[in-house]
Amino acid sequence: MALKLMVPTIACQGCAETITESIQVMEPDAKVDVDVQGKTVTVEAKASEETIKQAIVAAGHTIEGYQ
Repeated sequence: MALKLMVPTIACQGCAETITESIQVMEPDAKVDVDVQGKTVTVEAKASEETIKQAIVAAGHTIEGYQ
């Protein structure tokens, strides 16, 4: 499953690394691409959309349209 999410709280490469690590804790084989300038996270994983969103929120970020 490929998923692309808007994450307006991404500010730097450090944010990208934190998000990537958080997702890969839940699914080590996930392919994560964080576009810092575009403020998007694209994930290719077997995990559900909800699980991916929870990982991003757990990393301290906000997903547009998701609390």
